Amino acid sequence: MNSDTFLHNLHFDIDKITPPDWEVDWEDAPLAYKLYRGLPVFPLSLEVPFSLEEWEAPAKPDLMRIGDFIWYTFGLNQFSQSVSPVGPDEQGDFMQSFRRSVPSGGALYPNELYMFLKLEDLPEGIYHYDVLHHRLVLVRKGNFDSYIARALGSRCDVSTCFGTVFVTTMFWKNYYKYNNFAYRLQGLDAGGVIGQLLEVTKRFGFAAGVYLQFLDRALNHLLGLSEEEESVYAVIPLSVEPTSWAANRSSRNGMVSAAELCGEITPIQNNNWVRSKKVKDFPMLTSINKSSMQESANSFRQIIPQETRCEGRSVTLPHVNRISYDLASVCRERFSPDMDFTLGKVRQEQLAALLQEATESCLYRNDLDMALEKRASRVTLFMCLNNIEGITDGAYYYDSDAHSLREINPGDHRLALQSGMPAGNVNLFQVPLCFHIAGDKDYHKTELGCRGYRIQQMEAGMLMQRILIAATALGMGGHPLLGFDAKMSDEIYRIEAQGKTSLIQIPIGFYRARPWLRWNLIS
Repeated sequence: MNSDTFLHNLHFDIDKITPPDWEVDWEDAPLAYKLYRGLPVFPLSLEVPFSLEEWEAPAKPDLMRIGDFIWYTFGLNQFSQSVSPVGPDEQGDFMQSFRRSVPSGGALYPNELYMFLKLEDLPEGIYHYDVLHHRLVLVRKGNFDSYIARALGSRCDVSTCFGTVFVTTMFWKNYYKYNNFAYRLQGLDAGGVIGQLLEVTKRFGFAAGVYLQFLDRALNHLLGLSEEEESVYAVIPLSVEPTSWAANRSSRNGMVSAAELCGEITPIQNNNWVRSKKVKDFPMLTSINKSSMQESANSFRQIIPQETRCEGRSVTLPHVNRISYDLASVCRERFSPDMDFTLGKVRQEQLAALLQEATESCLYRNDLDMALEKRASRVTLFMCLNNIEGITDGAYYYDSDAHSLREINPGDHRLALQSGMPAGNVNLFQVPLCFHIAGDKDYHKTELGCRGYRIQQMEAGMLMQRILIAATALGMGGHPLLGFDAKMSDEIYRIEAQGKTSLIQIPIGFYRARPWLRWNLIS
Protein backbone atom coordinates (compact mmCIF):
# COMPACT_ATOMS: atom_id res chain seq x y z
CA MET A 1 0.00 0.00 0.00
CA ASN A 2 1.50 3.37 -0.96
CA SER A 3 1.61 6.31 1.43
CA ASP A 4 -1.25 8.29 -0.14
CA THR A 5 -3.61 5.31 -0.01
CA PHE A 6 -2.60 4.51 3.55
CA LEU A 7 -3.21 8.05 4.79
CA HIS A 8 -6.56 8.23 2.98
CA ASN A 9 -7.74 4.95 4.49
CA LEU A 10 -6.37 5.96 7.89
CA HIS A 11 -8.86 8.80 7.87
CA PHE A 12 -11.84 7.49 5.93
CA ASP A 13 -11.73 3.68 5.85
CA ILE A 14 -9.82 2.27 8.82
CA ASP A 15 -10.92 -1.32 8.10
CA LYS A 16 -8.68 -1.35 5.02
CA ILE A 17 -5.52 -0.80 7.08
CA THR A 18 -6.33 -3.07 10.03
CA PRO A 19 -5.80 -6.83 9.62
CA PRO A 20 -9.10 -8.71 10.10
CA ASP A 21 -7.42 -11.19 12.45
CA TRP A 22 -5.77 -8.54 14.64
CA GLU A 23 -5.91 -9.43 18.33
CA VAL A 24 -4.54 -7.39 21.20
CA ASP A 25 -2.18 -9.24 23.52
CA TRP A 26 -3.10 -7.46 26.73
CA GLU A 27 -0.73 -9.61 28.80
CA ASP A 28 2.27 -8.40 26.77
CA ALA A 29 1.39 -4.69 26.78
CA PRO A 30 4.28 -2.20 26.91
CA LEU A 31 4.73 0.31 29.69
CA ALA A 32 3.15 3.75 29.28
CA TYR A 33 6.56 5.29 29.98
CA LYS A 34 10.10 4.63 28.80
CA LEU A 35 12.63 3.45 31.38
CA TYR A 36 16.39 3.69 30.83
CA ARG A 37 18.81 1.45 32.71
CA GLY A 38 22.37 2.08 33.89
CA LEU A 39 22.53 5.84 33.20
CA PRO A 40 23.12 8.80 35.57
CA VAL A 41 19.89 10.08 37.08
CA PHE A 42 18.99 13.46 38.59
CA PRO A 43 15.87 13.39 40.82
CA LEU A 44 13.45 16.30 40.50
CA SER A 45 11.69 17.87 43.46
CA LEU A 46 8.25 16.50 44.26
CA GLU A 47 7.30 19.77 45.99
CA VAL A 48 5.76 21.32 42.88
CA PRO A 49 3.78 24.59 43.18
CA PHE A 50 0.09 24.12 43.89
CA SER A 51 -0.89 27.14 41.78
CA LEU A 52 0.12 28.46 38.34
CA GLU A 53 -2.18 31.45 38.18
CA GLU A 54 0.40 34.22 37.98
CA TRP A 55 2.78 34.56 35.04
CA GLU A 56 6.41 34.58 36.11
CA ALA A 57 8.98 37.20 35.11
CA PRO A 58 11.54 35.77 32.65
CA ALA A 59 14.47 34.23 34.53
CA LYS A 60 16.82 31.37 33.75
CA PRO A 61 15.52 28.36 35.68
CA ASP A 62 17.38 26.05 38.01
CA LEU A 63 16.84 22.29 38.30
CA MET A 64 13.92 22.68 40.69
CA ARG A 65 12.15 25.07 38.33
CA ILE A 66 12.69 22.75 35.38
CA GLY A 67 11.21 19.93 37.45
CA ASP A 68 8.07 21.99 38.11
CA PHE A 69 7.83 22.94 34.44
CA ILE A 70 8.12 19.41 33.11
CA TRP A 71 5.79 17.97 35.78
CA TYR A 72 2.96 20.30 34.74
CA THR A 73 3.70 19.56 31.10
CA PHE A 74 3.77 15.77 31.16
CA GLY A 75 4.09 14.44 34.71
CA LEU A 76 1.84 11.95 36.48
CA ASN A 77 -0.60 14.10 38.45
CA GLN A 78 -3.36 11.70 39.50
CA PHE A 79 -4.04 8.09 40.34
CA SER A 80 -7.55 6.69 39.90
CA GLN A 81 -9.42 3.46 40.58
CA SER A 82 -12.87 2.53 39.30
CA VAL A 83 -15.13 -0.38 38.39
CA SER A 84 -16.80 -0.51 35.00
CA PRO A 85 -20.62 -0.40 35.17
CA VAL A 86 -22.26 -3.79 34.61
CA GLY A 87 -25.52 -5.58 35.32
CA PRO A 88 -26.69 -6.40 38.88
CA ASP A 89 -25.62 -10.04 38.62
CA GLU A 90 -22.19 -9.44 37.15
CA GLN A 91 -18.88 -8.37 38.59
CA GLY A 92 -17.41 -5.28 36.99
CA ASP A 93 -13.85 -4.96 35.75
CA PHE A 94 -11.54 -3.23 38.20
CA MET A 95 -9.50 -0.49 36.54
CA GLN A 96 -6.73 1.74 37.80
CA SER A 97 -4.56 4.23 35.97
CA PHE A 98 -2.11 7.09 36.30
CA ARG A 99 -3.35 10.30 34.74
CA ARG A 100 -1.55 13.31 33.27
CA SER A 101 -2.50 16.86 32.34
CA VAL A 102 -3.01 15.84 28.70
CA PRO A 103 -5.31 13.17 27.26
CA SER A 104 -4.06 10.24 25.21
CA GLY A 105 -5.84 7.66 23.08
CA GLY A 106 -6.46 4.69 25.36
CA ALA A 107 -4.27 6.42 28.02
CA LEU A 108 -1.26 4.81 26.30
CA TYR A 109 0.89 7.95 25.90
CA PRO A 110 3.11 7.04 22.93
CA ASN A 111 5.13 10.26 23.28
CA GLU A 112 8.31 10.84 25.29
CA LEU A 113 10.12 14.04 26.29
CA TYR A 114 13.85 14.69 25.98
CA MET A 115 15.62 17.95 26.84
CA PHE A 116 18.96 19.53 26.01
CA LEU A 117 19.67 21.57 29.15
CA LYS A 118 22.26 24.20 30.06
CA LEU A 119 21.71 24.92 33.76
CA GLU A 120 24.16 25.93 36.46
CA ASP A 121 23.23 23.06 38.78
CA LEU A 122 23.16 20.32 36.14
CA PRO A 123 25.76 18.92 33.71
CA GLU A 124 25.14 20.13 30.16
CA GLY A 125 23.68 17.41 28.00
CA ILE A 126 20.72 15.53 26.59
CA TYR A 127 18.25 14.23 29.16
CA HIS A 128 15.23 11.95 29.05
CA TYR A 129 12.31 12.71 31.35
CA ASP A 130 11.60 9.59 33.41
CA VAL A 131 7.88 10.10 34.00
CA LEU A 132 7.47 7.23 36.47
CA HIS A 133 10.17 8.45 38.86
CA HIS A 134 9.94 12.19 38.04
CA ARG A 135 13.63 12.51 37.29
CA LEU A 136 16.01 13.32 34.45
CA VAL A 137 18.22 10.64 32.92
CA LEU A 138 21.45 11.78 31.25
CA VAL A 139 21.65 10.03 27.88
CA ARG A 140 24.45 12.13 26.28
CA LYS A 141 26.77 14.66 27.95
CA GLY A 142 28.04 17.79 26.22
CA ASN A 143 27.07 21.06 24.56
CA PHE A 144 25.11 20.66 21.33
CA ASP A 145 24.06 24.24 20.51
CA SER A 146 25.63 24.22 17.06
CA TYR A 147 24.47 20.70 16.24
CA ILE A 148 20.83 21.40 17.12
CA ALA A 149 20.84 24.78 15.39
CA ARG A 150 22.10 23.24 12.14
CA ALA A 151 19.58 20.39 12.43
CA LEU A 152 16.94 23.15 12.47
CA GLY A 153 18.42 24.66 9.33
CA SER A 154 20.18 27.46 11.28
CA ARG A 155 16.80 29.13 11.79
CA CYS A 156 17.06 29.44 15.58
CA ASP A 157 19.85 30.86 17.75
CA VAL A 158 19.95 27.88 20.10
CA SER A 159 22.96 29.33 21.94
CA THR A 160 20.69 31.91 23.62
CA CYS A 161 18.29 29.19 24.82
CA PHE A 162 18.70 27.51 28.20
CA GLY A 163 17.04 24.37 26.92
CA THR A 164 15.46 22.58 24.00
CA VAL A 165 12.59 20.09 24.28
CA PHE A 166 12.28 17.15 21.90
CA VAL A 167 8.86 15.48 21.63
CA THR A 168 9.24 11.94 20.30
CA THR A 169 6.93 9.04 19.47
CA MET A 170 7.54 5.42 20.46
CA PHE A 171 5.54 3.51 17.85
CA TRP A 172 4.97 0.27 19.75
CA LYS A 173 3.44 1.94 22.81
CA ASN A 174 0.04 2.25 21.17
CA TYR A 175 0.52 0.12 18.05
CA TYR A 176 0.17 -2.98 20.23
CA LYS A 177 -3.50 -2.03 20.73
CA TYR A 178 -4.52 0.04 17.69
CA ASN A 179 -2.37 -1.47 14.93
CA ASN A 180 -1.89 0.99 12.03
CA PHE A 181 -4.53 3.35 13.42
CA ALA A 182 -1.89 4.21 16.04
CA TYR A 183 -0.20 6.51 13.53
CA ARG A 184 -3.11 8.95 13.57
CA LEU A 185 -3.22 8.94 17.36
CA GLN A 186 0.52 9.53 17.67
CA GLY A 187 0.36 12.89 15.90
CA LEU A 188 -2.69 14.06 17.83
CA ASP A 189 -1.18 12.98 21.15
CA ALA A 190 2.07 14.80 20.33
CA GLY A 191 0.05 17.92 19.56
CA GLY A 192 -1.72 17.67 22.90
CA VAL A 193 1.64 17.54 24.68
CA ILE A 194 2.92 20.55 22.72
CA GLY A 195 -0.25 22.51 23.43
CA GLN A 196 0.11 21.84 27.15
CA LEU A 197 3.82 22.69 27.10
CA LEU A 198 3.15 26.05 25.45
CA GLU A 199 0.54 26.94 28.07
CA VAL A 200 2.96 26.02 30.86
CA THR A 201 5.78 28.09 29.30
CA LYS A 202 3.59 31.19 29.57
CA ARG A 203 3.16 30.68 33.33
CA PHE A 204 6.91 30.18 33.80
CA GLY A 205 7.91 33.21 31.75
CA PHE A 206 9.67 31.18 29.06
CA ALA A 207 9.63 32.05 25.35
CA ALA A 208 9.23 29.09 23.01
CA GLY A 209 9.33 28.31 19.31
CA VAL A 210 7.92 25.13 17.80
CA TYR A 211 9.88 23.57 14.94
CA LEU A 212 8.08 20.85 13.01
CA GLN A 213 10.64 20.70 10.20
CA PHE A 214 14.17 19.51 10.96
CA LEU A 215 16.78 16.94 10.00
CA ASP A 216 15.17 13.88 11.56
CA ARG A 217 18.04 11.43 11.35
CA ALA A 218 20.47 13.93 12.88
CA LEU A 219 18.28 14.53 15.92
CA ASN A 220 17.39 10.86 16.35
CA HIS A 221 21.14 10.16 16.25
CA LEU A 222 21.76 12.86 18.88
CA LEU A 223 19.18 11.33 21.23
CA GLY A 224 20.37 7.78 20.59
CA LEU A 225 17.04 6.64 19.16
CA SER A 226 16.48 3.63 16.94
CA GLU A 227 14.34 4.94 14.09
CA GLU A 228 12.63 1.56 13.88
CA GLU A 229 11.26 2.18 17.39
CA GLU A 230 11.11 5.93 18.09
CA SER A 231 11.47 9.23 16.25
CA VAL A 232 11.47 12.98 16.99
CA TYR A 233 8.21 14.73 16.07
CA ALA A 234 8.82 18.29 17.30
CA VAL A 235 11.67 20.48 18.58
CA ILE A 236 10.91 23.35 21.00
CA PRO A 237 13.77 25.64 22.10
CA LEU A 238 13.11 27.58 25.34
CA SER A 239 14.60 30.95 26.22
CA VAL A 240 14.40 33.84 28.68
CA GLU A 241 16.81 35.98 26.64
CA PRO A 242 16.35 37.83 23.33
CA THR A 243 16.47 35.08 20.71
CA SER A 244 16.45 34.95 16.94
CA TRP A 245 13.69 32.45 16.15
CA ALA A 246 13.89 32.76 12.37
CA ALA A 247 16.48 33.47 9.70
CA ASN A 248 16.18 34.26 6.03
CA ARG A 249 17.03 31.26 3.91
CA SER A 250 19.44 33.29 1.80
CA SER A 251 21.46 34.33 4.83
CA ARG A 252 22.05 30.91 6.33
CA ASN A 253 25.57 29.64 6.57
CA GLY A 254 26.96 26.18 7.07
CA MET A 255 23.98 24.28 5.65
CA VAL A 256 24.56 20.58 6.15
CA SER A 257 22.77 17.34 5.43
CA ALA A 258 21.50 14.93 8.07
CA ALA A 259 24.23 12.45 7.12
CA GLU A 260 26.96 15.04 7.62
CA LEU A 261 25.66 15.98 11.05
CA CYS A 262 25.40 12.36 12.15
CA GLY A 263 29.10 11.94 11.32
CA GLU A 264 30.09 14.65 13.81
CA ILE A 265 29.15 12.76 16.98
CA THR A 266 29.53 9.15 17.97
CA PRO A 267 26.44 6.91 18.08
CA ILE A 268 25.10 5.84 21.46
CA GLN A 269 23.07 2.77 22.35
CA ASN A 270 21.38 3.01 25.72
CA ASN A 271 19.54 0.20 27.42
CA ASN A 272 15.83 0.80 27.97
CA TRP A 273 12.95 -1.41 29.08
CA VAL A 274 9.48 -1.52 27.49
CA ARG A 275 8.21 -4.67 29.29
CA SER A 276 6.75 -6.34 26.18
CA LYS A 277 8.45 -9.68 25.56
CA LYS A 278 7.46 -9.69 21.89
CA VAL A 279 7.42 -6.43 19.97
CA LYS A 280 5.66 -7.00 16.67
CA ASP A 281 6.73 -5.40 13.42
CA PHE A 282 4.88 -2.31 12.20
CA PRO A 283 6.18 -1.94 8.63
CA MET A 284 3.60 0.62 7.53
CA LEU A 285 4.43 2.98 10.40
CA THR A 286 8.14 2.54 9.79
CA SER A 287 7.67 3.21 6.08
CA ILE A 288 5.52 6.31 6.53
CA ASN A 289 7.93 7.67 9.13
CA LYS A 290 10.90 7.23 6.79
CA SER A 291 9.07 8.84 3.89
CA SER A 292 8.26 11.82 6.17
CA MET A 293 11.88 12.49 7.08
CA GLN A 294 13.77 15.53 5.85
CA GLU A 295 17.40 15.05 4.84
CA SER A 296 18.22 18.68 4.02
CA ALA A 297 17.01 22.11 5.08
CA ASN A 298 16.28 22.78 1.42
CA SER A 299 13.06 20.78 1.92
CA PHE A 300 11.77 23.12 4.66
CA ARG A 301 8.67 25.02 3.53
CA GLN A 302 6.45 27.90 4.63
CA ILE A 303 2.71 27.27 4.56
CA ILE A 304 0.24 30.07 3.83
CA PRO A 305 -3.09 29.05 5.38
CA GLN A 306 -6.13 29.31 3.15
CA GLU A 307 -9.02 31.35 4.50
CA THR A 308 -12.16 29.33 5.31
CA ARG A 309 -15.27 30.75 3.69
CA CYS A 310 -18.71 29.78 4.88
CA GLU A 311 -21.97 31.24 3.62
CA GLY A 312 -24.91 31.54 5.96
CA ARG A 313 -26.45 33.62 8.69
CA SER A 314 -23.94 35.32 10.96
CA VAL A 315 -24.41 35.12 14.73
CA THR A 316 -22.38 37.71 16.61
CA LEU A 317 -21.15 36.43 19.93
CA PRO A 318 -21.06 38.68 23.01
CA HIS A 319 -17.80 40.44 23.82
CA VAL A 320 -16.09 38.74 26.75
CA ASN A 321 -12.79 39.09 28.53
CA ARG A 322 -10.18 36.34 28.36
CA ILE A 323 -10.81 33.66 30.99
CA SER A 324 -8.76 34.03 34.16
CA TYR A 325 -7.90 30.66 35.64
CA ASP A 326 -5.28 28.76 37.58
CA LEU A 327 -3.64 26.36 35.11
CA ALA A 328 -2.54 24.06 37.94
CA SER A 329 -6.15 23.69 39.10
CA VAL A 330 -7.30 23.04 35.53
CA CYS A 331 -4.65 20.31 35.19
CA ARG A 332 -6.01 18.61 38.31
CA GLU A 333 -9.66 18.98 37.32
CA ARG A 334 -9.50 18.01 33.63
CA PHE A 335 -11.92 15.14 33.05
CA SER A 336 -13.00 13.17 29.98
CA PRO A 337 -16.67 12.24 30.48
CA ASP A 338 -18.22 9.45 28.44
CA MET A 339 -21.56 8.29 29.83
CA ASP A 340 -21.13 10.95 32.53
CA PHE A 341 -22.32 13.85 30.36
CA THR A 342 -25.51 15.57 31.57
CA LEU A 343 -27.40 18.01 29.38
CA GLY A 344 -27.46 21.57 30.65
CA LYS A 345 -28.11 24.92 29.02
CA VAL A 346 -25.00 26.82 27.99
CA ARG A 347 -25.07 30.60 28.10
CA GLN A 348 -23.85 32.59 25.11
CA GLU A 349 -21.18 34.19 27.30
CA GLN A 350 -19.84 30.75 28.22
CA LEU A 351 -19.68 29.65 24.58
CA ALA A 352 -18.06 32.94 23.57
CA ALA A 353 -15.45 32.65 26.32
CA LEU A 354 -14.64 29.04 25.44
CA LEU A 355 -14.20 29.77 21.74
CA GLN A 356 -12.21 32.94 22.28
CA GLU A 357 -9.86 31.38 24.85
CA ALA A 358 -9.22 28.25 22.78
CA THR A 359 -8.38 30.11 19.57
CA GLU A 360 -6.54 33.10 21.07
CA SER A 361 -4.28 30.89 23.17
CA CYS A 362 -3.57 28.67 20.17
CA LEU A 363 -1.55 31.33 18.34
CA TYR A 364 2.05 30.19 18.64
CA ARG A 365 5.50 30.81 17.17
CA ASN A 366 6.31 28.08 14.65
CA ASP A 367 8.44 27.38 11.62
CA LEU A 368 5.51 27.03 9.21
CA ASP A 369 4.78 30.74 9.14
CA MET A 370 7.25 32.23 11.66
CA ALA A 371 4.65 34.69 12.91
CA LEU A 372 2.80 35.42 16.12
CA GLU A 373 0.40 38.04 14.77
CA LYS A 374 -3.22 37.27 13.99
CA ARG A 375 -3.42 34.94 11.02
CA ALA A 376 -5.63 32.41 9.31
CA SER A 377 -5.13 29.09 11.09
CA ARG A 378 -4.27 25.85 9.28
CA VAL A 379 -6.89 24.10 11.41
CA THR A 380 -10.36 25.52 11.94
CA LEU A 381 -13.24 24.98 14.29
CA PHE A 382 -16.74 23.77 13.43
CA MET A 383 -19.43 22.73 15.89
CA CYS A 384 -22.91 21.35 16.31
CA LEU A 385 -24.80 23.30 18.96
CA ASN A 386 -27.82 22.26 21.02
CA ASN A 387 -29.51 23.93 23.97
CA ILE A 388 -27.41 27.11 23.72
CA GLU A 389 -29.12 30.18 25.14
CA GLY A 390 -30.29 32.44 22.31
CA ILE A 391 -28.73 30.38 19.50
CA THR A 392 -30.69 28.11 17.17
CA ASP A 393 -29.67 24.45 17.13
CA GLY A 394 -27.48 23.71 14.15
CA ALA A 395 -24.02 23.28 12.64
CA TYR A 396 -21.76 26.33 12.72
CA TYR A 397 -18.31 27.60 11.79
CA TYR A 398 -16.45 29.83 14.24
CA ASP A 399 -14.87 32.92 12.67
CA SER A 400 -12.23 33.85 15.25
CA ASP A 401 -11.36 37.14 13.51
CA ALA A 402 -14.93 38.41 13.75
CA HIS A 403 -15.68 36.47 16.95
CA SER A 404 -18.90 35.24 15.40
CA LEU A 405 -20.60 32.05 14.28
CA ARG A 406 -21.62 31.31 10.71
CA GLU A 407 -24.69 29.09 10.48
CA ILE A 408 -24.07 26.31 7.96
CA ASN A 409 -26.76 23.71 8.50
CA PRO A 410 -29.64 24.43 10.93
CA GLY A 411 -31.27 21.64 12.92
CA ASP A 412 -30.48 18.95 15.45
CA HIS A 413 -27.63 16.74 14.14
CA ARG A 414 -27.14 14.62 17.24
CA LEU A 415 -28.80 11.52 15.82
CA ALA A 416 -26.55 11.55 12.76
CA LEU A 417 -23.44 12.14 14.83
CA GLN A 418 -24.41 9.41 17.29
CA SER A 419 -24.95 6.91 14.47
CA GLY A 420 -21.45 7.73 13.19
CA MET A 421 -19.84 6.59 16.45
CA PRO A 422 -19.21 2.83 16.30
CA ALA A 423 -18.15 2.59 19.95
CA GLY A 424 -21.17 4.41 21.35
CA ASN A 425 -19.25 5.29 24.51
CA VAL A 426 -20.60 8.86 24.62
CA ASN A 427 -24.28 9.80 24.64
CA LEU A 428 -24.29 12.83 22.35
CA PHE A 429 -27.91 13.60 23.24
CA GLN A 430 -26.54 14.80 26.59
CA VAL A 431 -23.93 17.03 24.95
CA PRO A 432 -24.66 20.70 24.07
CA LEU A 433 -21.38 21.31 22.18
CA CYS A 434 -19.86 18.89 19.70
CA PHE A 435 -16.71 20.40 18.20
CA HIS A 436 -14.93 19.23 15.05
CA ILE A 437 -11.44 20.47 14.26
CA ALA A 438 -10.99 20.54 10.49
CA GLY A 439 -8.02 20.90 8.16
CA ASP A 440 -7.07 20.58 4.52
CA LYS A 441 -8.01 17.19 3.12
CA ASP A 442 -4.67 16.92 1.29
CA TYR A 443 -2.70 17.93 4.46
CA HIS A 444 -0.47 20.31 2.43
CA LYS A 445 0.92 17.31 0.61
CA THR A 446 2.25 19.39 -2.28
CA GLU A 447 4.54 21.40 0.00
CA LEU A 448 5.31 18.91 2.77
CA GLY A 449 4.63 15.44 1.40
CA CYS A 450 3.73 12.78 3.98
CA ARG A 451 5.16 14.94 6.73
CA GLY A 452 2.24 17.30 6.22
CA TYR A 453 -0.15 14.68 7.59
CA ARG A 454 1.59 14.29 10.93
CA ILE A 455 2.08 18.07 11.21
CA GLN A 456 -1.63 18.59 10.61
CA GLN A 457 -2.51 16.05 13.28
CA MET A 458 -0.18 17.79 15.73
CA GLU A 459 -1.74 21.19 15.06
CA ALA A 460 -5.18 19.67 15.59
CA GLY A 461 -3.90 18.21 18.87
CA MET A 462 -2.65 21.62 20.01
CA LEU A 463 -6.07 23.20 19.42
CA MET A 464 -7.73 20.19 21.06
CA GLN A 465 -5.72 20.71 24.26
CA ARG A 466 -6.56 24.43 24.33
CA ILE A 467 -10.28 23.59 23.97
CA LEU A 468 -10.06 21.14 26.87
CA ILE A 469 -8.25 23.66 29.06
CA ALA A 470 -10.84 26.35 28.34
CA ALA A 471 -13.74 23.95 28.88
CA THR A 472 -12.33 22.80 32.22
CA ALA A 473 -11.82 26.40 33.34
CA LEU A 474 -15.55 26.94 32.65
CA GLY A 475 -16.63 23.89 34.65
CA MET A 476 -17.19 21.56 31.70
CA GLY A 477 -15.51 18.43 30.41
CA GLY A 478 -14.46 17.27 26.97
CA HIS A 479 -13.82 13.85 25.46
CA PRO A 480 -11.64 13.78 22.30
CA LEU A 481 -12.82 11.08 19.90
CA LEU A 482 -11.47 9.57 16.70
CA GLY A 483 -14.22 6.96 16.56
CA PHE A 484 -16.52 9.05 14.37
CA ASP A 485 -17.63 9.17 10.75
CA ALA A 486 -15.52 11.91 9.15
CA LYS A 487 -17.45 11.74 5.87
CA MET A 488 -20.74 12.34 7.68
CA SER A 489 -19.29 15.26 9.64
CA ASP A 490 -17.95 16.79 6.43
CA GLU A 491 -21.41 16.53 4.89
CA ILE A 492 -23.01 18.21 7.89
CA TYR A 493 -20.63 21.16 7.62
CA ARG A 494 -20.55 21.08 3.78
CA ILE A 495 -16.78 21.48 3.76
CA GLU A 496 -15.74 18.85 1.23
CA ALA A 497 -16.11 21.37 -1.60
CA GLN A 498 -13.52 23.54 0.14
CA GLY A 499 -11.07 20.66 0.27
CA LYS A 500 -11.37 20.29 4.04
CA THR A 501 -12.17 17.40 6.36
CA SER A 502 -12.92 16.79 10.03
CA LEU A 503 -9.85 15.62 11.95
CA ILE A 504 -11.18 14.99 15.45
CA GLN A 505 -14.52 15.16 17.30
CA ILE A 506 -14.69 16.68 20.79
CA PRO A 507 -17.99 16.57 22.71
CA ILE A 508 -18.03 19.31 25.38
CA GLY A 509 -20.54 19.70 28.19
CA PHE A 510 -21.46 19.39 31.83
CA TYR A 511 -21.12 16.07 33.63
CA ARG A 512 -22.04 14.30 36.84
CA ALA A 513 -19.52 12.98 39.36
CA ARG A 514 -18.10 9.56 38.49
CA PRO A 515 -18.10 6.82 41.17
CA TRP A 516 -14.36 6.35 41.45
CA LEU A 517 -11.45 6.93 43.78
CA ARG A 518 -9.01 9.63 42.68
CA TRP A 519 -5.84 10.91 44.34
CA ASN A 520 -3.83 13.98 43.37
CA LEU A 521 -0.11 13.15 43.17
CA ILE A 522 1.18 16.44 44.50
CA SER A 523 2.91 17.42 47.71
